[in-house]
Amino acid sequence: MRGDSVNLRMYTEMLEEQSLSPYACKSRDTKGRREPRPLCDIRTEFQRDRDKITHSKAFRRLMHKTQVFISPEGDHYRTRLTHTLEVAQISRTIARALRLNEDLTEAIALGHDLGHTPFGHTGEHALNSILPGGFRHNEQSLRVVDVLEKDGKGLNLTEEVRDGILNHRTSGSPQTLEGRIVQLSDKIAYINHDIDDALRAGALRQEDIPADCRMILGDSSKDRIDFLIRSVIKTSQGKDNIEMDPAAMGSMRKLRSFMFDTVYAGSLQAKDRSKIRHMLENIYEYYMSKPEELPGFKGKDDDEELPRTICDFIAGMTDRYAIKLYGKLFLPSTWSGY
Repeated sequence: MRGDSVNLRMYTEMLEEQSLSPYACKSRDTKGRREPRPLCDIRTEFQRDRDKITHSKAFRRLMHKTQVFISPEGDHYRTRLTHTLEVAQISRTIARALRLNEDLTEAIALGHDLGHTPFGHTGEHALNSILPGGFRHNEQSLRVVDVLEKDGKGLNLTEEVRDGILNHRTSGSPQTLEGRIVQLSDKIAYINHDIDDALRAGALRQEDIPADCRMILGDSSKDRIDFLIRSVIKTSQGKDNIEMDPAAMGSMRKLRSFMFDTVYAGSLQAKDRSKIRHMLENIYEYYMSKPEELPGFKGKDDDEELPRTICDFIAGMTDRYAIKLYGKLFLPSTWSGY
């Protein structure tokens, strides 16, 4: 039976060699892991990484982390987890059409936001102002898979997945085409589903969306996502690059700027953003003054790393855990249920 299982992995690797684009990153050609491990009998190395990520605690916590709207009353607003799944779906669609490695693409997509804070970008901005040297969620995502998961052992992912996670932001330069797919798919997903959520919340009206963007990309999130995916596929076909045609890219960038001006940095949740910054800053200061109460604190040897350790702790929280902890630390017990 074990011999048959070995053939399953080898057969998949052979299929990749035969069917994938010459520009694809094949599983057999991976640069490997920081700590070498015996190969799996059934799965390729990138399939193993996908599974490591989906079984991680950090991945499960994404279910209860804000995407954009803080504590929404409706059931259909995106969370960080549903955003991640939408990025993975878009990424796989593009990868399959271009005959690139779907397993690598999916692993990067599923892991790209593991380091995001509670309360979305509001939480990230708060930690960025607190942590010496600043806080960036892509770097934290890599730290999660390298250091924090599995009680400090990390997930020991392949170099290609690690690179894609670290470089998924606009300023990043992924080394593989699969990583570049995720970099674009992340924007295709969040710009359009955030518009969808903003319309649902009453923060936007359809007519507020720039008319030239709607003329080029379409009037609905579904149409815009479809248009952008097709643009990536058509423009990147047969090339050693992942790109979008200039008109589509220009419209997507304009939509992104529009969302930052009107929704992400808008006034709808300004009071809540101020409260969240206050809450996370107070939790940070509390543990700086009482490090012995920090879960996992090891004593004086950790003093120099204390700010980093506290920010790791805060970044890993879900929204509801952060609220509950704040109540426990700062509110009288008779009030903590309110």
